[in-house]
Amino acid sequence: MSALTVSQDPEQSWDDLVRFWEEMEWPEGSKVEIIEGIVTVSPAPAYHHNLIAARIQRRLYSVIPGDWEIFQTLAIAVPSRLGMLIPDLVVAPVREQTESPTHIPAALAELVVEVTSKSNARHDRVSKPAAYAAAGIPLYLLVDRWAPEGPTATLYGEPKGDVYRPLSRAKFGEAVRLPAPFDLVLDTAEWPAG
Repeated sequence: MSALTVSQDPEQSWDDLVRFWEEMEWPEGSKVEIIEGIVTVSPAPAYHHNLIAARIQRRLYSVIPGDWEIFQTLAIAVPSRLGMLIPDLVVAPVREQTESPTHIPAALAELVVEVTSKSNARHDRVSKPAAYAAAGIPLYLLVDRWAPEGPTATLYGEPKGDVYRPLSRAKFGEAVRLPAPFDLVLDTAEWPAG
C-alpha cells in the first residue's frame, strides 16, 4: 500500500499546518507526517520493518544514558523545512516539560533512525535527511532495505545546512558503527532484508 498525500493550501502558515495535522481524525494505525509542507498518510510499517527497528532499539538501550529515551512514534518538528516527521526511532533526552503534547523540536534528538518502506523510500533518502540535517540532529541512520545496490545501512553525520556527510555504509551482513556518544556496533546480519 502506498502513501497518500493530502492537499493543503500552499499559503497556510506553519501553525495552521500543525493544527490541521493535530486536529484531523486520521485512519487508525496510520503514520501521518508533514513532509515539505505536504501531509502524508502511510500505512503502519510491516513486520520486517518493525523487527529491524526493534533490534536496533534493543542494542541502543545498552548504551544510552539513563535520562535519554528511544521513541518509536514520536513526531519531531522541523518548521524551517515544513516538516512534522515521525522517524522509526528517535533517541533524545527525556524532558519533563514540553511545549506540545504531540511533538518535540527536532533539535532535541541525538539520533534518528529510518527503515525504508518500498512505497516511500524516497522520503527517507532525500526529504527527511535534509530536514534532519537542517534541524542539526547529529546522527541519522538510514536502513535502506530497498536500495538499488541491495539492502544497506548508511550512517550520516556532521550536518551542515540541509546536508549530511556520509560517515559509513554497510551492506546487510556487515557491521555499522555508531560513534560517540553511542560507541556501538550494530550487526546488520541479524536484520531481515525483505
